[in-house]
Amino acid sequence: MSPPVPPRKLGSGRSVGAAMAELGRAYVRLCAAPQELVLRRLRELGGPPGRARLDLAAQSLSLETCGALGRLLPGAVPVAELALGDCGLSEEGVKLLLHGLCSNTTVKCLDLKGNNLRTMGAEALGKLLRQNKSIRSLILEWNSLGMWEEGFSFFCQGLGANNVLQQLDLRNNQINHQGAGELAMALKQNISLQELDLRWNNIGLLGGRALLNCLHSNKTLKRLELAGNNVPSDILKAVERAMDHNQDRQTVLSETQHRTYILSKEVSSLKDEKTKQFLDLMDTIDKQREEIARSGRMSAARVSQLQEALDEQHSIMSSLRAKLQMTEAALTLSEQKVHDLGELLNATKQEQISIAERHFMELQQQKQEGADREGKLLCDLSAANEKNLLLRNQVDELEKKCKVQQGQLFQVKQDLTNTTAELKLRAVQAEERLEMEKKRFKQSLEDVESLRVKELDHMTQHIEASERSMQDRIQRLEAIRIALEEELSKVKAAAVAERSQADEELIKIRNQARLEEQQRLEHLEDKLRLMTESRDEAQNCCLKQKQMVAEAKAKANQLSLHADGLRRRLEELQQDLNSKEEEKVTEVNKVKLELQEQIGHLQAERTAQEGLREKIASLERQLKAISSNHREALLDKEGEISMLLEKLRMKEAEISRVREEEAQRASFLQNAIMAYVQGSPLGTHSYRK
Repeated sequence: MSPPVPPRKLGSGRSVGAAMAELGRAYVRLCAAPQELVLRRLRELGGPPGRARLDLAAQSLSLETCGALGRLLPGAVPVAELALGDCGLSEEGVKLLLHGLCSNTTVKCLDLKGNNLRTMGAEALGKLLRQNKSIRSLILEWNSLGMWEEGFSFFCQGLGANNVLQQLDLRNNQINHQGAGELAMALKQNISLQELDLRWNNIGLLGGRALLNCLHSNKTLKRLELAGNNVPSDILKAVERAMDHNQDRQTVLSETQHRTYILSKEVSSLKDEKTKQFLDLMDTIDKQREEIARSGRMSAARVSQLQEALDEQHSIMSSLRAKLQMTEAALTLSEQKVHDLGELLNATKQEQISIAERHFMELQQQKQEGADREGKLLCDLSAANEKNLLLRNQVDELEKKCKVQQGQLFQVKQDLTNTTAELKLRAVQAEERLEMEKKRFKQSLEDVESLRVKELDHMTQHIEASERSMQDRIQRLEAIRIALEEELSKVKAAAVAERSQADEELIKIRNQARLEEQQRLEHLEDKLRLMTESRDEAQNCCLKQKQMVAEAKAKANQLSLHADGLRRRLEELQQDLNSKEEEKVTEVNKVKLELQEQIGHLQAERTAQEGLREKIASLERQLKAISSNHREALLDKEGEISMLLEKLRMKEAEISRVREEEAQRASFLQNAIMAYVQGSPLGTHSYRK
């Protein structure tokens, strides 16, 4: 076998006509005697690149053209549908074509009806189904594949290994119960086939049972046609139920996939929001840590300054003590000279010592009071920072709860819309089924009348067959009516249950929202009370500090009068105290600003909660409107259901009338035939025998 032609890469701007012109030229190169009709079809081909159709039906293709097409098909051929019906293909030609299609990736639909395929063709089809990954629809009508057991078994094995094919047409292929069993084994393995047409074969009772058993494991097949196969009505009904079950299952799967997709989107959005919130929290924590580090540095610097001031005071006191000792020595010498002056000097010395000790004690007290005040301020600052953190956490929790409530309301809306859509779809399906039954009934009546006109010679046999077919059809109509009544009852029950569930969920959501709003208001009121108390405490501390500073100034003025040598040091201490007071005032102002900002945030949260309340009220109004619309739709659907029941009753009356007319006609025809047979000489002769 010659190797396939390598594909040429088509440019993005070239049309399908140019590509097909290249295919025509390649076909001419590969064929010594190309067929004109094939060339014409290749040149006339056009349309979008994903929907082009090459129609070679009813054309007698030679072996050479089949080989050329088999070498061209593995390339990048822009053909989505390939029609080769009624071409009278030989076994070798079919093998060449299907071998080329094994590696094709563009053909989606293949039509091979009326080609009388045999064992080699069936084996080639099995190989095609194993290797090809693009064909979605395969038409094999009028090919008698069931006559060749080995080839058909190979075809069924390929079907079981295929995971791409969705539609398969096997009408009029003389498939018996053994072939049906092999098809059932293939269907157990296949997970992609959705439609299978097996009408007008010889499947029979055993084949019908095998196909019915395979449907327990196959959950993807939606449509299975078994008319004209001598399959009993109970098996046909079971097959229809299995098909309905598979359709319902696939619809449920598609809905669940859609819901999971929506939920995954919502989860990803929530994750993004949470990551953003976490990053914001980390930024705030870093800022707070930096502020704490700065405050620690400032406090350390202040402590070092205070320690330096204490050291200087100790040095001053030591110098004073040394001076006092010198004066005492001088006084002891002067006592000898003047005793009276010594007594006076002793009295003055004692007074000076007492005054120095008092000054020293007062300075120590002032230092201790300043240290206590600084510690209190630091504690107040840490408490305010912790309160700020708690308030921010509570605000984040409130925002999360609001988002959760919005998501719950959105889910309730989606559930309501889904229920209404499902009810509408079920009503439309019921109407479509009624129309289909009408059309089928009309077609059956037309077929019966044509059979009466054409087949008068063999009336007895056709009368029996027509009676059987009418009974089967009547049974089907009755089964369909029963199924429709059951579906209507199920739909009503489901609608009532869904409505009750929706009402209960609405009541629960409202109660939860009210409780959460009350809790939030209580928490916010407690926070406001705590903030006001902390603000009052800070103001009281500021007033006390101011009073203490005034007292310290008065004492410093008094000390400046008593001790001239300590005036300069007291002035330095006053400057230090003034700087400390300014720093404290700045810190107090910062705390006030932070409190004002927190109050503003709380007011903004109140406004946001009021907006949320308005939104909740609007959503409740919308839910009320939706529930009223839903009730009206249910009433309309109940009216439509009553109309459909009346139509069914009318159809049943017509069916009973048609039965009576058919019975009367059958009896008349039987009497006429019997009278004719008895009156004819052949009839009398056969009667004597």
